[in-house]
Amino acid sequence: MSFTAEDWPITAAVLQFADTTPSGVPVQDADAAEWVSVFREVADAGFRNVDLTDSWLRPGDLTPARLDELSQAAAEAGIGAPVISAIRRSIIHETDGAENLAYSHRTIDAAAHLGCEVVSVGLHQALTPEQKAQLWFWTVDGHKDPENDPEVWALAVARLRELGTHAAEVGVLLSLELYEDTYLGSGDSASRLVQDVGLRNVGINPDVGNLIRLHRPIEDWREIMAKVLPYANYWHVKNYSRDEDIARGYFVAMPAPLETGLISYREAFKQAISFGFQGIICAEHYGGDGLSVSATNQAYLRERILPKTDGYALPESLVAQSPRDSRFRETL
Repeated sequence: MSFTAEDWPITAAVLQFADTTPSGVPVQDADAAEWVSVFREVADAGFRNVDLTDSWLRPGDLTPARLDELSQAAAEAGIGAPVISAIRRSIIHETDGAENLAYSHRTIDAAAHLGCEVVSVGLHQALTPEQKAQLWFWTVDGHKDPENDPEVWALAVARLRELGTHAAEVGVLLSLELYEDTYLGSGDSASRLVQDVGLRNVGINPDVGNLIRLHRPIEDWREIMAKVLPYANYWHVKNYSRDEDIARGYFVAMPAPLETGLISYREAFKQAISFGFQGIICAEHYGGDGLSVSATNQAYLRERILPKTDGYALPESLVAQSPRDSRFRETL
């Protein structure tokens, strides 16, 4: 059985929630009632599930007792939590790579404790001061992974394989998020990286929105998708309006709802499903009331894009990657 529009697991990102409470207490250390409040807000927006994005709260740095509180908080709000996204903790960072690797292992253990299905990681690093000073951080270049450096590439492969092996041991999928100027920053590089890692439970988070928003020439999103969708096992979806005047060197991109941006998610999902994609989806949006726009994006996917009936048999090679039997919430 494959997913349909009605039961396809879609999570809300918590990017728009601050990592401190209004009283100044870090969310990490806050009373569980603060967590319940956020989860209820997500549920009120129409979501059944949440992506525990670690810009809001870091499950990998919670004690087992606090993880139990987190699980209970989600249950109290009627929300499932099938995914943790660990962002900007590159395991090949020049000085913090080893600590980021250890943090990623703790995150995988936290995911297993919570009963999550997926941990999404990437090679992107913390925003630079110059990026933080912008209205939209992607308008200024950030960190770039070294090109044509076989030693750093081999380190990335080895450490991702280490994380993937750990994830497999505890029954979790590892998804590698596309991000500009990293080894996951193009279709060719990302597909090569996941091939070199070579583990069945390690795939790609084809968040091509991270690439088409750049204020410079970009790879065609269709070409990226064709290369990475065969490896997709989780998916952050967001979109951007984009304009270009190549002769004048003019490029601009701004956040947009899924149905009005540059990427045709109708086309992208047809292609993904043809490859057997059955992964959890996460609705994201930057700026404004991001949660409400994400809810609009969820409605668009369920009403217009995702299949209404179980139209094909899931390939046997992908059965283990389907969250069909996972602990996500199928009803509100």
